[in-house]
Amino acid sequence: MPAEWEKQEGILLAWPHNKITWPDATKVEGAWRSMVEALHGGEQIYLLVNDQEEEKHVMEILGGRVDMKKVTFLQIPTADVWLRDSAPIFVLNGTERAAINWTFNAWGEKYDDLLEDKGMSDKISNALHEKAFVPGIVLEGGSIDVNGCGTLLTTEQCLLNKNRNPTLSKKEIEQYLKDYLGVRHIIWLKRGVVGDDTDGHIDDIARFVNPTTVVCMVEEDKNDENYATLKENYEILKKSVDQDGKPLTVIPVPMPHAVNDDEGRLPASYANFYIGNDAVVVPVFDDVRDKHALELFQKLFPKKKAVSVESKAVVGGFGGIHCVTQQIPAIK
Repeated sequence: MPAEWEKQEGILLAWPHNKITWPDATKVEGAWRSMVEALHGGEQIYLLVNDQEEEKHVMEILGGRVDMKKVTFLQIPTADVWLRDSAPIFVLNGTERAAINWTFNAWGEKYDDLLEDKGMSDKISNALHEKAFVPGIVLEGGSIDVNGCGTLLTTEQCLLNKNRNPTLSKKEIEQYLKDYLGVRHIIWLKRGVVGDDTDGHIDDIARFVNPTTVVCMVEEDKNDENYATLKENYEILKKSVDQDGKPLTVIPVPMPHAVNDDEGRLPASYANFYIGNDAVVVPVFDDVRDKHALELFQKLFPKKKAVSVESKAVVGGFGGIHCVTQQIPAIK
C-alpha cells in the first residue's frame, strides 16, 4: 500500500446527500466544492453520485469553478459518503494495481441504514475495472495509516474490537495486514478521540507525513477528556521505531477546542487531513489553533499548497475530510 503522499491518479469522493447525516446538505456541499477545487488541478476526481439528477446538481455547483474534464462521474448509489471506510484500498505491485475489497459493517453494525454500503468496494472496483482481492474480514481505511515503506499505524480500540472480527486474534489480524497491504511492522496505539463513533480510527489521532515522521494530536488542557488518551498515544509513538528499527520523529499537534452539537462532542481533529498531488487539504474549525495547524502542514509539505476547508459542518456528520476520501495511487 503506497503512502498517501505518493503519486496519485485520482481521488474517490461521494457527493453528500444523506438527510439523516446532513439535514441541510447545503452546509456541507461547500466543503466538498472546496475539496474538489483544491485537488482537481493535480489529479482526477472520481465522484460518486446517486443518479443523473444528482450529477446535474453537482455540475451546477462545480461549474465555473472547476475544470469539469478533471471530474469523472460514477453513478453508483451510496447510503453515505464515508468512502475511506467503504471503498477499496488500492495497492501496487510494480506496474500492477489492485483493489483490496475489505468487508464494511458500518463500524460494528452501529448504523443499520449504512449497512447498505457493505458492497461498495465491489461496485467501485468493478466500475474502475480494477483487479480485486477479497480478504473476507472487516477493515476500514480510516483505521490504518502507512508510510509506504512497510510500517502501519493503527489502534487496539478499533482493530481488536469484538464488533469487527470477534474470532480473530491480534496476531491473526496482523497477518491479514501483512498479507494484503504488504506491511511488515505494525505500531499499535491505544484509543481514539472522544466523539469518534468508529471506535478509535487512527486518522483522527496520528498520521505519517513522510516515511519517518508522524504528526500526533495532543491535548494541552489537562482537564480535557482527551488529555490522558492522547498523551498515552504520544508516549507510545515516541518510543516506536519504523520497519528498519529506526526511531520516528513525532510532531505534536494541539487539538482544536471542543466542537459540540446537541448530543455531545464531535470528532474534530487536524489529523483528518488529506494529502493530494498538489495540495494538502486541512480541516479547520473557526478556532484560534487553525492557523498553527495550517502553517505546520504547509511547512511539512513545502511543494504542495496547504488549503483549509471549514469542517464544523462536516464533523457534524461524525467524520472529516479524510473520512470521505480514498486515493487511487498512480501506476508507476
